[in-house]
Amino acid sequence: MWQYQKHLEYPIKIKNPDPRMAKLIITQYGGGDGELGAALRYLSQRFTMPTGETRGLLTDIGTEELAHLEMIGTMCSQLLDGASCKQLKEAGYDSNYVEHGIGVYPANAAGVPFTAAYIQSKGDPVTDLTENIAAEQKAKQTYEYLLDMADDPDVIAPLRFLREREVVHLQRFGEALQKVQEFNGRKKFY
Repeated sequence: MWQYQKHLEYPIKIKNPDPRMAKLIITQYGGGDGELGAALRYLSQRFTMPTGETRGLLTDIGTEELAHLEMIGTMCSQLLDGASCKQLKEAGYDSNYVEHGIGVYPANAAGVPFTAAYIQSKGDPVTDLTENIAAEQKAKQTYEYLLDMADDPDVIAPLRFLREREVVHLQRFGEALQKVQEFNGRKKFY
């Protein structure tokens, strides 16, 4: 069913440790608007979509969000690799280090752990797709804020890629919402 290729959707090769940036980027791993929540949201919502096309779309995007989760984890890992305890302390990463070492842990930038409360699945396709459009816009904005905080081209490039994928997902969800509304408006013949 799956063929795992040992490369990321976008190459990540960060050369310089930067615990400050890792502490910020981790929010897209386990924060409320991050990739883990998005993947679980879409993969849960797909079961109540009314057409095979919309179920497939949520499955595809949910799966792609898992690939983005892997990218964010890789970025954080590379940003922490080789960082000294002094660098970790200066970046305010010392409490994360005490709890998780330099392991990637699903939390937001403030250190609040991931919770299933971030996942919304109402069971109504129109409501869920509207939620997804908003979620993609929030994720896009978070990437823009992260780009504002970044100065390393090795960090900026994958953040830009991820931001653009949020735009594509937002557009696909808009199209899916329109298709669901058309489907709901059709006369039913039994």
